Amino acid sequence: MYINGKFVAGSHPLDVVNPATGEIISSVQAGGEEETRQAIRAAKGAFPAWAALTAEERSGYLLRVAELMAERKETLARTITQEMGKVLHHARYEVQSAINFFRWYAEEARRVYGETIPASRANKRIFVIRQPVGVVAAITPWNFPLSMIARKLGPALAVGCTVLVKPSRETPLSALELFRIFDEAGLPPGVVNLVVGDSGPITDAIMASSDVRKISFTGSTEVGKRLMSQASGTMKRVSMELGGHAPFIVFEDADIDLAAKGLVQIKYVSNGQQCTCANRVFVHEAVYDAFAARLKEEVSALRVGNGLDESSQMGPLINAKAVEKVHSQVEDAVEKGAVILHGGCVLKGAEYDRGHFYAPTILGDVKPGMKIMQEETFGPVAPLIRFSDEEEAIRMANDVNYGLASYFYTNDLSRMFRVMEKLEYGMVGVNDPAPFAVQSPFGGVKESGMGREGGHHGLDDYLETKMASVAIRL
Repeated sequence: MYINGKFVAGSHPLDVVNPATGEIISSVQAGGEEETRQAIRAAKGAFPAWAALTAEERSGYLLRVAELMAERKETLARTITQEMGKVLHHARYEVQSAINFFRWYAEEARRVYGETIPASRANKRIFVIRQPVGVVAAITPWNFPLSMIARKLGPALAVGCTVLVKPSRETPLSALELFRIFDEAGLPPGVVNLVVGDSGPITDAIMASSDVRKISFTGSTEVGKRLMSQASGTMKRVSMELGGHAPFIVFEDADIDLAAKGLVQIKYVSNGQQCTCANRVFVHEAVYDAFAARLKEEVSALRVGNGLDESSQMGPLINAKAVEKVHSQVEDAVEKGAVILHGGCVLKGAEYDRGHFYAPTILGDVKPGMKIMQEETFGPVAPLIRFSDEEEAIRMANDVNYGLASYFYTNDLSRMFRVMEKLEYGMVGVNDPAPFAVQSPFGGVKESGMGREGGHHGLDDYLETKMASVAIRL
């Protein structure tokens, strides 16, 4: 772990397993409640001096971090692949995304502006300033073990907050590599702190501390609700990116080839294990058969294997439990009338026996009432649902408690605006399976979270707004 500018031992070892091979690739030092308290004290102690630096000075640190990450891009990518399974191509993309977040917020640090407000009395002057919220705890997931840290720490550090990071116990190695870079970049002791271990003792200590003024969490909706409840005890600021159940709508006027390629890109990336993956594919009945056939061509060509193999296009799931969940949804759908158009099985034989591999899958004739229509899959399964008109597609797309990402394909300009405005989601991709960018806000509505990360909007949750009214002599 990394506390107050030093790498420190923990109370017990934690093994890290490669999901493609089942092999233990590393054992790291883990801690719990006491180490978390130490990290909080370190962050609190470092906060006044870090917040007092100029934006330009903090920007310099972030740019140095980005430079060092760029020098070690391949090492970082291979670390991601080894500990969570995504193929190297996607891991390299994640590393670049993390670099981009630090670069972007190095520049945004200079643009935290205040205001002057016209007063209602001649002898008053009203000012508004923005100040860092204080100590921030960032709780990050295993599916993007590097970029999720960067997306939270970039804005937090830029505005003057100090931080404590708790990565997933499944994927601590990427975080450790990043903290080695923080150490080399010379960030002052206590500004960034890393605690690795089981969630319970660490998060309980974070949530009980009045010194932690904000938490930023990416993970399941269930855990997010629990953290929100705990945050009320000390009135912590909360920003959360939670589960998703993204609709992918193919209208009758869509470019079928473009839509099929787009679905493959957003459905099977990271082995289907990201909250923005398309989870329910609504296809107009007039083009359903043509789209299903075209999609099957694309999916059949996917090469599944160890992510370290450059020829692999899809890797393993994170663990055996994830495989069981995905297969149970497929079995439930088939029992209730769905048909398997491709895949639908745990992959066996040769290299597959050592890891957690599931075949890229397409289900046809999926209906409401099936588990896969209400539960987030987090795996490589694309369920196809027929619809007959625009209103039906929108109604089915919105008929879940989630509201993170959504996608639709059309060549009708008027429809583009109608559907975009009616979809109850924080992000919409129109003929675009990858609408996410460092300069734009990322986040959801309903039970998919609150707050936004990315863009200039990503600074807001790390800043307090202070008003000062000054009476003067006239």
